[in-house]
Amino acid sequence: MLCITADFILTALRLLCIHCTQHSLAYLALNLLAAPISRTSLPASRSRISLLAPRHLLQKFVALSRMLLPGDTSDGRASAGAAHREGTAGSGYEMGEVQMCHTVYPWHSNHLGELSAGQLLTWIDTTACLAAERHAGFACVTASVDDIQIEETARIGQQICIKAKVNRAFNTSMEVGIKVAVEDPLTNIQKHVCRAFSTYVVKPTGDKKVNLKPVKLQTAQDHLEYSLAAERRRIRLYHEVSYNNLMEDGSAFYDPDWENDQNKMSTDCTRVESIELVLPPHANHQGNTFGGQIMAWMETVANISASRLCHTHAILKSVDMFKFRGPSTVGDRLVFRAIVNNTFQKSVEVGVRVEAYNCEEWTEGKPRHINSAFLIYQALNANNQYVMFPRVKTSTKDSIRRFRGAIARRKIRVARKYILSSKPEKPISHPWEKGNQAYLGYNNVATLTFLAAIDGWELSSTMRAVKVFTHEEKDILSIKVEMQVKVHASQAYLQLSDLGLRPQWDMHYLSCKVVETASDDDNIFYITSPPIKQSKSRDFVVLMSRRSPCKIGDPYVIAERSVTLSSCPPSLEFLRSEVRCAGFLIYSLGKDECQVNYLNQLTSDMMPYIEENLTGWSNSIEETASSCIRFLETAQVYTTIL
Repeated sequence: MLCITADFILTALRLLCIHCTQHSLAYLALNLLAAPISRTSLPASRSRISLLAPRHLLQKFVALSRMLLPGDTSDGRASAGAAHREGTAGSGYEMGEVQMCHTVYPWHSNHLGELSAGQLLTWIDTTACLAAERHAGFACVTASVDDIQIEETARIGQQICIKAKVNRAFNTSMEVGIKVAVEDPLTNIQKHVCRAFSTYVVKPTGDKKVNLKPVKLQTAQDHLEYSLAAERRRIRLYHEVSYNNLMEDGSAFYDPDWENDQNKMSTDCTRVESIELVLPPHANHQGNTFGGQIMAWMETVANISASRLCHTHAILKSVDMFKFRGPSTVGDRLVFRAIVNNTFQKSVEVGVRVEAYNCEEWTEGKPRHINSAFLIYQALNANNQYVMFPRVKTSTKDSIRRFRGAIARRKIRVARKYILSSKPEKPISHPWEKGNQAYLGYNNVATLTFLAAIDGWELSSTMRAVKVFTHEEKDILSIKVEMQVKVHASQAYLQLSDLGLRPQWDMHYLSCKVVETASDDDNIFYITSPPIKQSKSRDFVVLMSRRSPCKIGDPYVIAERSVTLSSCPPSLEFLRSEVRCAGFLIYSLGKDECQVNYLNQLTSDMMPYIEENLTGWSNSIEETASSCIRFLETAQVYTTIL
């Protein structure tokens, strides 16, 4: 029988300093812990020392092995846990926050030397679950995950810091907010990676009933997140209803450009199937599979599917909101099936279905559908530019369903991203002064012209003579509405450039009057709008700059942006709001026909007016555009500003 002594362990430690591998460390540690200790061959006093010395020295062994091979053990899991910066240890914990920090090592990375998305999702779920269990005092499982937008990557050698905190508790479930940042140890520069919200459900042992205690609100931010958690919960509950509303509106998915494209690709080549056996390391102490582990496996097959379409390595950019439909446990066989659903110019959506089998179900071929998720990827070419994805074919009933579903999900995802955004906005209004009037007029027209010229507009919906497009860039959402109008372009130009006429066709305008005139083509309007969602009425001070075409083929331009005017200060009656960039571009299509394009680079002040349209609850944009068309085609040519 082996007798472990202090000399034996010290010798092992010395050998480790000379030569060791990752697997030999794990093997030696396992044998040291498992080896029996002989008590019969030693005196009583020595026997006690033999029992205590190995444990004491094993602590040194573990510390030394981490110094020699920091990071993962042989199964690829990181060893770093909840390290804190010096001087701040304990402050986050006392406020209910759980932190987990990791250094990114090669075994965490992908082909680009960046942290793999699957590993990031695993760490996020682990940290959030620990925060949930700390609040509940019981084991918890992942119930759902909101949209995750990955804004930054972490490279080998950089450090990931994940902070998780329970925002609000609802009976047996709770929302956990997660913030992820990356820091370069050489420069100490820290960047935001992503923010996520997950819902966890308490799983007590036996038939024990649990009612979660309320969250202690200690800061102003705690109170804010507590309030927003209720709104996010409402959105989760109505997510499926919003999706079904969009799916029922078949006209929203018709795209003539897609119909006429002869180079569409089949998605059959993107089908991927993979199987995983759930082992004890993949589950918690109750035997339930970690949600983060399932997400990591899903990301693996989805990445392969996206890469097959673009013929290069795909990069995960976001994960759509999803919920776990059922549990899986140790011993289950999990089958993952992935396929490309649709492409959106520079991005592609991949759907993943997860089915679980126990031994009996595996033999009988009776799966349990436990999860479906949708992941959005992009890809870079050799010049580090985003790859344009080809359009995909829809040849079967199932492919049509997946194609249309991807469009609906994208619409909802974009709406949630900007409606729920809590990023503060800087004031965008410039003061209107004599010294900068010419500059502001030029900048107004140029900004709208550049906005119209950018690539990457995605068709959102169609309705008769109206098409609605969206565009995302640097966390700014823009919309474009194309209208086919049967009037001459010059007539549409005169009527649309007089904002005083706009209340006749736009329900979002209560009044609009000229408050200052700079020139025949530059006027400042004071606009009032009706209240939205029981808020106060809004008012705007807007510079309108209009320009006629310089040559044949150029559009008529009507540009709008907010300015600050000393004679129109904010009042208590209205909520002063701002327009970043908006207006019309009018293209002549013949003697009595033109195309009117309305563009708006949205601000948080403008979101309340269109958020129901973005989420599929309303067709207000299309209805307003139709009203504009009727006005232009039937109204007499007159203006209040000539």
